[in-house]
Amino acid sequence: MSSSWRTVLLVSLLFLTACTASQPKNTDNICAIFREKDDWYEDTKNTQEKWGVPIQIQMAIMHQESRFVADAQPPRPYLLGFIPWLRRSSAYGYPQAQDGTWDWYIKDTGVWGADRDEFDDASDFIGWYCTVSSKKLGISKWDTTSQYLAYHEGHGGFKKKSYLKKPWLLKIAKKVNRRASIFGKQLAGCKEELEDDGWFW
Repeated sequence: MSSSWRTVLLVSLLFLTACTASQPKNTDNICAIFREKDDWYEDTKNTQEKWGVPIQIQMAIMHQESRFVADAQPPRPYLLGFIPWLRRSSAYGYPQAQDGTWDWYIKDTGVWGADRDEFDDASDFIGWYCTVSSKKLGISKWDTTSQYLAYHEGHGGFKKKSYLKKPWLLKIAKKVNRRASIFGKQLAGCKEELEDDGWFW
């Protein structure tokens, strides 16, 4: 292969990677998101079929956690106002999963190549975590508010009802619930289209 063809191939691959990893243009409309991101509907549908967690709840949690930014991280604090310091959390990627929780997910599921900045892995992680919450805490997989509180506080924190001391978190959980409801209504209006277009994708 000539060097010019190698260059064209490399540029094409970089372009495709950039398109895949970029944030959706309209993060408030689930139909627009799925039309733009070719594989995301199938990824969330696979998670729903595997774990029983509705697509709209997966997407509402991810919307709140990262706004669908692949390499999202908590803001870095600055010492004395100008010296970059260590982040307060190891949360990373679409699901904002912390290192320890992600390691637990990998060991429990055996998906050793999974990455937090890959959408299909992030979707599967959320499905898995909500399923564990359902088994350990008795939370319905359709109860967005409680699922999000368990997601944010961890299973131990949810058992202790740590969220009751955090009015701001209760507001966010209700916001995620509203988002899931909106996403669900939007999805009902374009699901047939997404299913019909699946063969082409």
